[in-house]
Amino acid sequence: MNLVLFGPPGAGKGTQAKILQEKRGLPQLSTGEMLRAAVAAGSPLGKQVEAVLARGELVSDEIVIRIIAERYDRPDCADGAVFDGFPRTIPQAQALDRMLDERKRQIDLVIELKVDETILLARVEARINSGQSRTDDNPESLEKRLVIYRRDTAPLLDFYRQQGKLETVDGMAPVEAVTKAISVAIFTRSGKGAA
Repeated sequence: MNLVLFGPPGAGKGTQAKILQEKRGLPQLSTGEMLRAAVAAGSPLGKQVEAVLARGELVSDEIVIRIIAERYDRPDCADGAVFDGFPRTIPQAQALDRMLDERKRQIDLVIELKVDETILLARVEARINSGQSRTDDNPESLEKRLVIYRRDTAPLLDFYRQQGKLETVDGMAPVEAVTKAISVAIFTRSGKGAA
């Protein structure tokens, strides 16, 4: 089963992707991690990525899809994967669909982690006040990332809704409840594997 996790920054996508990897053996395909791994490996594609990043530019969709395809073709993805942080735009979703179609596969389920942005901002402020924040944890940074999410990524929800692949989960619930809701959505979609 191939899953896409959607939600604004701080919605818990990475947390749920890791749980899906542990519980279901579905590798978490995080574009950020794959780009860093390609650079570290020093492959021809990795050198191309490194040059783009050194110029301070964004890596093109074409290069990202090639890196995802290389990663997806490894044996651990034989039963599917969890796409975390990709696609972010409709052209990326279309490119991902083409890549999967070439392999006689498809996106089976898209999980939207629906969250209250006001509470997300409060969470970031609480992390900062408790000293548990990451380097990019600040209200201004989160607000910018939310604007980009609403502008570029939110339209994907309709793209997948029209394909009948979208399920919405309450991302404000406790982690265990979100995990259970995702498990139910997977079970409903596949008819097997509820945790």
